[in-house]
Amino acid sequence: MAANDRALLRFITCGSVDDGKSTLIGRLLHDSGMIPDDQLAALAADSRRIGTQGADLDLALLVDGLAAEREQGITIDVAYRFFHTAVRSFIVADCPGHEHYTRNMITGASTADLAVLIVDARNGLLAQTRRHAVLCHLVGVRQMVLAVNKMDLVGHAQAVFDEIVEDFQDFAARIGVTLAGAVPMSGLRGDNVCVSSANMPWYSGPTLLALLETADDGADRAVAPFRLPVQWVNRPNQDFRGFAGQIAAGMVRAGDAVRLLPSGRTSHVTRIVTMNGDLDQAIAGQSVTLCLADELDCSRGDVIAAADAPPQAANQFEATIVWMDEAPLKVGRGYWLKLATQVVSATVQQPKYVLNVETLDHLAARTLELNAIGVAEIATDRPLVFEPYADNRTLGGFVLIDKLTNHTVGAGMLNFGLRRAQNIHWQALEVTREARAAQKQQRAAVLWFTGLSGSGKSTIANLVEKRLLAIGVHSFLLDGDNLRHGLNRDLGFTEADRIENIRRVGEVARLMTDAGLVVITALISPFAADRDAVRAMLPAGEFIEVHIDTPLAEAERRDVKGLYAKARAGQIANFTGIDSPYEAPARPEIRIDTMRESPEAAAERIVDYMLKRG
Repeated sequence: MAANDRALLRFITCGSVDDGKSTLIGRLLHDSGMIPDDQLAALAADSRRIGTQGADLDLALLVDGLAAEREQGITIDVAYRFFHTAVRSFIVADCPGHEHYTRNMITGASTADLAVLIVDARNGLLAQTRRHAVLCHLVGVRQMVLAVNKMDLVGHAQAVFDEIVEDFQDFAARIGVTLAGAVPMSGLRGDNVCVSSANMPWYSGPTLLALLETADDGADRAVAPFRLPVQWVNRPNQDFRGFAGQIAAGMVRAGDAVRLLPSGRTSHVTRIVTMNGDLDQAIAGQSVTLCLADELDCSRGDVIAAADAPPQAANQFEATIVWMDEAPLKVGRGYWLKLATQVVSATVQQPKYVLNVETLDHLAARTLELNAIGVAEIATDRPLVFEPYADNRTLGGFVLIDKLTNHTVGAGMLNFGLRRAQNIHWQALEVTREARAAQKQQRAAVLWFTGLSGSGKSTIANLVEKRLLAIGVHSFLLDGDNLRHGLNRDLGFTEADRIENIRRVGEVARLMTDAGLVVITALISPFAADRDAVRAMLPAGEFIEVHIDTPLAEAERRDVKGLYAKARAGQIANFTGIDSPYEAPARPEIRIDTMRESPEAAAERIVDYMLKRG
């Protein structure tokens, strides 16, 4: 049987540091005859030079390819290897065991059908072993094999094996995992990996390889309702228009009725196009281009689905999140959320709880720290086409990306859309924001003043409003201090509270621009990401950032309110410029240098900018 015709199983090896994951994969590759002669010779040379097994082959070197991995003897990145037997083909992911590289482990587990959880027989279940079991379960790995490794180092004792299996079965029952099998083995010596071992006559079960050959390969995705996230609109010429992507679930045939989401419009499939010619049908896992009977608006991020069983769309969710960044979650801060081919702006609320992977207790938390697993509500700036992760990994799994650094900071699984998101709908109004602005004969805008405390924001903003009023411009000034007496009186000055403060002011400013007003805000607003989030709320060109640029020393010298003195004395915590950072705008529309320009001249220049804008 050709390798391409065999059923494919994707699996991962995971567990704690030094439990023997890389050696086990090397043993599987070696004993299944998948190492070419030249690579075997290179392995022998590397084993003599940097190996850890004396004169024997160091099989871990087959997958530990990074220099740092070989130097430290640990796995850092995810290494994928293909091999096959006479029965089936495999793609195995060797995942790192160190807690610091949890994000890499999740990457490997996210596409796996099965997990081989490796335990060092000398140590039993460790905290990281339990963490990996929980993470595998969270990302939807439904089959788990317990491989009790290094049995040769405990004298092949059955009592040791039985105790570890009993311990894990108790833990697995508490997290909802069904154990597909448990194997006593030695990856280094090959006992019970591919061939049954005479060293453990008390074990009569299958070898690890036999368990892998008979495991479920996840082919049930093909019987689910059809889903295709659109990656690309394929239009090489005016006579062809198709929608390309990889089928996430189900099957599609030429002639099938489909629904495009989020628009909800329907059509029929006329062709299923691939580079090797048209198909009559295609199933989950295949990459295809679909041609539709109707000319419909469809682009990257949309989802083509079975017309009679479409997925949901919502903008509020409960999700399980694994935090993967050194910096903790900023509650209320905007992150990019990427799900399949959709990218939206999202905010995460304070976690409902975090999970203690040792005890499985739910613990209260204000945020998520590195490697924390928590449950929280997420809100997106527009509806997201999704399915619960338990039903569809592709449309239920997402990553969170920091908008400033573009680092992936978290991975998550959507549990369900919130009912309030389903029951609240945007009410269309006949009087538009353009009509309201036209009535006032002006263009709506937000003049967003930002700068250090004492820089002169409120002074200049007040002068600007007076001059706008004098020339007949309808405006309103939202001052940060004044707002904290009412709308934001429940907020303090922690980073999370400051983020929420700016979000609320941004929402109010947006509503006032809907009324056709020119809105002036005067707030420190120290974080660039929060100012950018407000900019994203408004149509292009309506957010005008005004940086009141005053050096810290000068702002502190003025200290009209005496706040810097209190901050220096430790009486005020989280004070911008002292013990909390200020992120100056990189490219503001207007920059006012208060060391060179008087408040009156600055106000005049800002008003001139507005008049030229129209």
